[in-house]
Amino acid sequence: MSLPAILLGIINIAIVVAILLLVGAIILWFCGWMGLAVPPNVQKGYMIIVGLIGLYMLVALLLGIPSFRVIGFPGYPGALATTSPA
Repeated sequence: MSLPAILLGIINIAIVVAILLLVGAIILWFCGWMGLAVPPNVQKGYMIIVGLIGLYMLVALLLGIPSFRVIGFPGYPGALATTSPA
C-alpha cells in the first residue's frame, strides 16, 4: 500500500469520526433545547462507540481487510444494492 493511500485513508477515518461527533453534538444540543438531560455515562458510551468505530477503520486500513460500506454504488463490485432492468 502506498503512502498517499494510507494518508487518504487516515483522512477518511478522521472525517467519519468528526461527522459522528458532530451528530452526537447536535443530538445533545437538541435534547438540551427540549429540556431533556442526557446522562454523562450515555455521553461517554457514545464517545467510546465512536472511538471503537475509528479504531476498527484504522485496523482495517492498516491490515488491508475490507471495512464496512455505508453507501454502495450500483454496478460496482461489492455494492450493497444493485438494480436490474425489469
